[in-house]
Amino acid sequence: MKDQTSNIKDAEVIAAVRRFHILDSCSLHSAFEKGLVFMVLLSALAGGTLAQGRTRVHAKVDSDATIYPGQTFVYSVVVEGGKPSRVDVSAIAQFNPQRIPGSSSIVTVNDRTTISYSENYAILAEKPGTMVLPGVTVVVDGQTYTTNAVEVTVSAPGTTDRLDLEVTLSETKCYVGQPVVMTVRWIVKAQVKDAAFDVPVFKSDDFFIEDLPDAAGAYAKTGATIHGVPVVVYENRELIKGMEAAIVSFRKVLIPKKPGAVTLEPVTVSTSMATGRVRTGDFLNPFRMNYERFAVQSDAIPLNVLPLPETGRPKGFYGLVGRYTIEASATPTRVSVGDPITLTVRIGGNPYLKPVQWPDLEGVPDLADNFNIPSEKASPLLEDGQKVFTQTLRAGHDRVTEIPAIPLTYFDPDAGDYVVARTKPIPLEVAAAKVLTGADVEGLGAAAVGRQVQALREGFSANYYGPEVLVNQAFSPLAALVSPGYAVLWGAPLIALLGSVAFRLATRTSPEAVARKRRRGACSAAVRRLRAVAAAEAKERHDLLIAALRGYVGDRFDRTAGSLTADDCRGIVLTATGDVDLADRLKAKVSESEAARYASIHAQVDAAQIEEAIELVQRIEENSKR
Repeated sequence: MKDQTSNIKDAEVIAAVRRFHILDSCSLHSAFEKGLVFMVLLSALAGGTLAQGRTRVHAKVDSDATIYPGQTFVYSVVVEGGKPSRVDVSAIAQFNPQRIPGSSSIVTVNDRTTISYSENYAILAEKPGTMVLPGVTVVVDGQTYTTNAVEVTVSAPGTTDRLDLEVTLSETKCYVGQPVVMTVRWIVKAQVKDAAFDVPVFKSDDFFIEDLPDAAGAYAKTGATIHGVPVVVYENRELIKGMEAAIVSFRKVLIPKKPGAVTLEPVTVSTSMATGRVRTGDFLNPFRMNYERFAVQSDAIPLNVLPLPETGRPKGFYGLVGRYTIEASATPTRVSVGDPITLTVRIGGNPYLKPVQWPDLEGVPDLADNFNIPSEKASPLLEDGQKVFTQTLRAGHDRVTEIPAIPLTYFDPDAGDYVVARTKPIPLEVAAAKVLTGADVEGLGAAAVGRQVQALREGFSANYYGPEVLVNQAFSPLAALVSPGYAVLWGAPLIALLGSVAFRLATRTSPEAVARKRRRGACSAAVRRLRAVAAAEAKERHDLLIAALRGYVGDRFDRTAGSLTADDCRGIVLTATGDVDLADRLKAKVSESEAARYASIHAQVDAAQIEEAIELVQRIEENSKR
């Protein structure tokens, strides 16, 4: 309607000009008539100028090339003649738009200046066909506008036998909560670029999706994001049917949430593949590679998810499904009552150890009754495919002979039953604590026998003469050792050494203290890292921003930062603060940075975004302390 009004006013201007010329040619010499016509002309021009200065809002898709499934395109909401205060994209929420940095421009044509603002969103094309993006509402200067609908054509790529795709599961039948490893292998026998994966299970609500430890022996690896899920992509070389091929693969852990028959929809990957060389007409570079878009799809995979049996479920079962091992060690094993004993518990036997929790030491009666167990626990570590827990124990009396067996309860899918694995008891020799008496504390012993004081019978000794009153001035090491003057020289370094040892012993920190210090400094460390983002190169800023936000969540809430996803960050912050808005803002910030990092679009991290991230971290820190 705004453009139509502008066109009508332009037509009125032209008609007024024409009427002015006609009247002039008819020799209307009346000043009044000419003045009246001139006023009409000015009114028309003023109306046209006002119409051109009105706000115009529209939506568009910026893509000069053909869009294929798995590719990301930019959806823009453009406002001319005003600045948007709010853009409501709920109408296109089904397409999962990810906000990316916007832009502004100033255009001057015929002395008329137009300022336009663009709010940009990254949208993933999922399947061939026409995507209809309905209009969204925009608030500009208190007025609400609705943009035009946009149609996006997603073309189907071609097929070829030089590309193949395999998807396998470690299990075809499993139980609820049992980790199932999904492996995706893309076999490439040609020169390709701009690959895009579509993994429907990453968008499913039927599974929890988790990471696996890094695979060894890969030729190369890189990070990527598929449907918001971070993956580590590995590349290797293999000889397949006498032809060298590149094997691009990644693995994820799928954990079923509910029982029933589930079908994993086919995985699709599309890419631009070299089909030959074409002439360019350039003398220096007469040929270039010609690329065409191709796609390959895997087979659908059925998965039968069984429920966990209710009967026979032992006490202490918290959901572990699979096969696990547990072992324990302690040092020292010869102690006195009250001496610290370091207990180390190792749980392994399964490639996926994230759901493994701290052993319930307080739930072991013999352990809780005979030992003092601190309430604070250090964060576990991953070492050699095992999850390692370390705790300090102190024997409560000298009748303790061993550290009892520690249980681990899990459901064994092969046996179809619950299993309780236990560590071996650890023998101990505990001596009674020494009882200190008052004499021990005061350091009293047998009284020394002193010499009797003898009075001098004859005058002052200084008046005596003879060899017996001479003092030997020769240097003696033994005399220097007990001499006060020399004692300062050799005693000062000794005192400094002893003081250094005492200081080291006093400031030596336990794992619990290290964790507390890490939590206390999480906010300040994150702010320093975020402020350093501005000084980095543009291509590195998204990586640094994501690392700073994940690092804060990991340090503040005792998590491993490198494995945190946007959803993980949201859940952790929501649990700690109870603030849904803060949790959603953190998830959006991480998701936006990941989308801008991996999508084939131009997006920069500016100072405003850095300050927004700092303010977000500080608010989370403030709410976490309440």
